[in-house]
Amino acid sequence: MDSITMSIDEALALCQKALVASGTEEKNAQLVAGALLRAEAEGQKGHGLSRVPSYCAQVRTGKVNGRAVPVVEDIKPGLVRVDAGFGFAYPAIELALPELAARAKTVGIAAAAIYHSHHFGVAGHPCEDLAQKDLLAFVYGNTPSALAPAGAKKKVLGTNPIAFGAPQAGAPLIIDFAVSTVARGKIMAAKQAGKNIPEGWALGPNGKPTTDADEALRGSMVPIGGVKGAALALLVEVMSACLAGAALGVEASSLFDPDGAPPNLGQVILAIDAEALSGGHFSPRLVDLAAVYNSIEGARFPGLKRLQNRRKAEEDGLSVPIALAGEIMKLAT
Repeated sequence: MDSITMSIDEALALCQKALVASGTEEKNAQLVAGALLRAEAEGQKGHGLSRVPSYCAQVRTGKVNGRAVPVVEDIKPGLVRVDAGFGFAYPAIELALPELAARAKTVGIAAAAIYHSHHFGVAGHPCEDLAQKDLLAFVYGNTPSALAPAGAKKKVLGTNPIAFGAPQAGAPLIIDFAVSTVARGKIMAAKQAGKNIPEGWALGPNGKPTTDADEALRGSMVPIGGVKGAALALLVEVMSACLAGAALGVEASSLFDPDGAPPNLGQVILAIDAEALSGGHFSPRLVDLAAVYNSIEGARFPGLKRLQNRRKAEEDGLSVPIALAGEIMKLAT
């Protein structure tokens, strides 16, 4: 037996306790733990419990300010900036979302730029939260350099996730992906579980394909779609690092180890009142589009699987590798 089963509440309490024991303020620990368990329950393990050891290590060395209090700066009626204070991204996002919702409902469109930030987990979560408030949403976030521009060998751009959310009855439409073939967190999770990764996910330090997770983390990611994926990574870098005034991926320190300065990453979140902009046609048109998908065998609208995974996790609990569970328990004592 290489894993144990924990309820979501048990894992949440354990995660929060480990963060507090490492020096994270209680409220911040609640938000961070909640975000990690939300990801874990959806099957996004690279953004879930596997992050706890590295998060705690970074709090202990001061690379992440576990006691940071994010601050909102009012720029224009539809624009805000949020200083995450070199702390975790989740408290800053928690602060930004109500501002975005209120401003988008009033002005029609709003944007929040978060800077002095850190790893922000599942990019689709802020989109889902805004979609549940009947708003269309986009999220852009940069990460430390992990892939090279097209035609080059030097890592410059991050895996730079991009996400989109749209309100619809039942479950929001969520599109969420990193510009690499897979999110780097999945390789980290594979390393912790002592498993190999599929070929095609990453290159080793020698520039050759590898299935060894440790080699992959020391090497570079493979972009989706080759040249097009590398171009999309650049787009996200502009929409996050440049627009937020944060560190470029090539300047940011690692999100996986406790050494170095804070990564100072950037995230930008957009919210749009889709019903107003569409003249009231958005919802019925989306229903029609969903009907087209549902009429095609094998096709499905993105967003439902995460809800199914959540329900299963609530009913059956979470399967956590014994080694990871033991490491978190040790951190919590």
